[in-house]
Amino acid sequence: MNDTNCIFCKIIARSIPATIITETDSIIVIKDIFPKAPVHYLIIPKKHVQDVQSLHETDGTLAGELVLMAKQLSSQLGSQAFRLVVNSGADAGQKVFHLHFHFLAGKVVTDF
Repeated sequence: MNDTNCIFCKIIARSIPATIITETDSIIVIKDIFPKAPVHYLIIPKKHVQDVQSLHETDGTLAGELVLMAKQLSSQLGSQAFRLVVNSGADAGQKVFHLHFHFLAGKVVTDF
């Protein structure tokens, strides 16, 4: 179920444009519009989940797919090293309340 007020749900529905890197039935990967590294993608589940705390036990497969997508992106970049960041909750720096992983590569990012 999608949230009609969520920017990521709007991107998934194609009502807001984004640079799509790849997608599957359950995940979309887009370029971050404010990159913190030469390669900065957002790995987003198509199912609206607010944050890590909102994942259910039944979302185990989806959670695994998100991590495996990072592995796939690294392979597409020539097995490049990367950083995977998840902010879960406002106090942790989450700004868009739809679960997403930041995939950062191309240089060491220390100020994220």
